[in-house]
This record gives sequence, C-alpha cells and structure tokens, in this order.
Amino acid sequence: MLESLYNIAPPERAEELIHIGQIVDVTPGEHYISKGDIPKKMGFVLSGLFRYYYLSHQGDEYTKGLILENNFISSYSAMISSSPSHFFIQALEPSRILSIPYSKLKDLLASDPYWVQFCLRFIEKGFMVKEQRERELLLLSAEQRYLNFLKDYPGLDQRIKQTIIASYLGIKPESLSRIRKKLQT
Repeated sequence: MLESLYNIAPPERAEELIHIGQIVDVTPGEHYISKGDIPKKMGFVLSGLFRYYYLSHQGDEYTKGLILENNFISSYSAMISSSPSHFFIQALEPSRILSIPYSKLKDLLASDPYWVQFCLRFIEKGFMVKEQRERELLLLSAEQRYLNFLKDYPGLDQRIKQTIIASYLGIKPESLSRIRKKLQT
C-alpha cells in the first residue's frame, strides 16, 4: 500500500510523511471529515475511493468531487482557516489512507522547501480539477459531462452507484438513465 507514496516522492521523502502520519482504514460509507468538523488533518489515499459531498437542508446530496488513489483528501480551506467544513468526505469503498495531522505538516513545510514545492504541486492539481469541473458544469450539456466523466474516470461507473454519478454530474438519476440508454443505442 505504501508503495503509492514512493510514486509521488523519493523513498527517503516518502518516509518523512509516513513518520508524521498514521495509516487508517476507512469503511464504505464512513466519513473521514464531516460537515461541521474543524479539520485538523489531511489524508493521502493509498487505496480506495472517496467523494466530497454537500447535504442540503432538504436532505439532497450534491457530490462535489471524486478522489481516487494517490491523491490527498481534506477540507482544505476549513483546515487552514480553523473553521467548520461545509462538506463531507466519505469513503465509497474499502479504503486506506495515510492521515497526516495538519500541525505536523506545517512543521514539515517550515523545515524544508522541498515540502513546500511538493504541496504546491498538489494544490495546483486540485485547482486545475476544480476549474475544469466548474467550466463543465456551466458550459456543457449533461450528456457531454457524462462522456467526460467516463473518459476522466475509466471504469468508475462500475464501482459506484448511479445516484452518486448523477449527483456528481448535477442531474437527477432519471436523467442519467436516459443518457445512458441513449448512448447504448
């Protein structure tokens, strides 16, 4: 499992992260961070799958993002501002993460410019994903968003519920069913 860390950082650097973190197993449906929590941690997904989602007052779920292996998970703005998270981070399948206390990560960042550059790469990647997602939600049809989802997340449509995919696409499950049926013909 830890070998995925060695894919993103040289072994001696990956060991530094492992040293300040803790391996945590997260079961499907379990929340790593819940709405209202003031997060003091971030996780590196070693295996499994997570989603970020909002929950409306009416109980409707809106999936903000899907996070696969080799990515960090956090309610980042809440963590850095010590304020409550506005969304949930939920495991969608059996998952394992390296959970890193934010205080220890800040110490690492202060001690070595390597880690500043390391974190910057992931923040930039997250920003690009966010920008693409916003553009797609504003400018593309539901069908085109679904086709992009299939391209960006190959095989993921077989791993998660269609209701979550519909929520991610910003459409109702019935609309997703119609799109899928149309594309199969």
